[in-house]
Amino acid sequence: VYEKVMSLRYGENPHQPAALYRPRDGSAIVGGLELLKTGKGGLSETNVEDVDNALNILKYFEEPACAVMKHLNPSGVAVGRPGDSLRDVYVRARDCDRQAAFGSVVAFNVEVDAETAEEIVSTFVEVVAAPAYEEEALKIFQRRKNLRVVRVGDPRLLPRYVGDEVDYPRLRVLADGSIILSTPLLTGVRGSGDVRVVTERQPSEREMRDLLFSWYICMNVRSNAIVVSRDLATLGVGAGQQDRVTAVRLALEKAVAQGHGDELRGAVLASDGFFPFTDSIELMAEYGVTACIQPGGSIRDGEVIAACNEHGIAMVFTDERCFRHF
Repeated sequence: VYEKVMSLRYGENPHQPAALYRPRDGSAIVGGLELLKTGKGGLSETNVEDVDNALNILKYFEEPACAVMKHLNPSGVAVGRPGDSLRDVYVRARDCDRQAAFGSVVAFNVEVDAETAEEIVSTFVEVVAAPAYEEEALKIFQRRKNLRVVRVGDPRLLPRYVGDEVDYPRLRVLADGSIILSTPLLTGVRGSGDVRVVTERQPSEREMRDLLFSWYICMNVRSNAIVVSRDLATLGVGAGQQDRVTAVRLALEKAVAQGHGDELRGAVLASDGFFPFTDSIELMAEYGVTACIQPGGSIRDGEVIAACNEHGIAMVFTDERCFRHF
């Protein structure tokens, strides 16, 4: 049984009416959101979906983390390192792709403080979502008339891993009203012990940390999906491409275009599907990527592994695919 939470400003487009409902019985981490500041007419369907997909990313991180979202895909994600303030985390996520971050939905897994709020209002942001806010942060947000501010539940309470309890199906409505029900996407990768190193070179501790970080983000990027990261921050995201090598090229070229070219030397890459050819590996080597994580399972896995060995790239297999088509 579902109950209405609120009418939405509109659906995917202004001519499509929409409303948000939540289960009457349940924790409703997303559906239980509280609109603290309505901005220009409240939330649209896309705003809510951006918040939802951001929380699906942030749920994997215990440390302070930020996801900057556009059209359900992350334009940037960052997790706090020792010594980082929350403002630092936000800036690293935003600056992955400052161009795409214009008019974004920004979500956090921790309380937003005043320093971070000041940075947020320095550029155009449509929605901020977090479990809590300092009182001074809310006052700062009042300076931006059109900004919407949302309180959500703790994303770390959402199901994350295969075996976690899930009491709802994933639902897809088809053109004629027929529906497909499926199990929501969860991962069996809880840590480094759940992946297989298939190359001669083992990933370093830093590379493995970044590989897992990238995998959890890649799970929530439209397929074909590629995520390039370093030091717990994304550098480039290639989303929604019909072939894999174009997604790889897009992620790398976007990283360079946004000023992250030097950081690509030693970066890692995550792919939501296997590499059917060695062309993606050649691109990684050209840009300086030193490790990658992917499902494996191609008939040319041997050739792909050999190409990685030739270039000194460490590769790990997850033995699971994480396609997302939203």
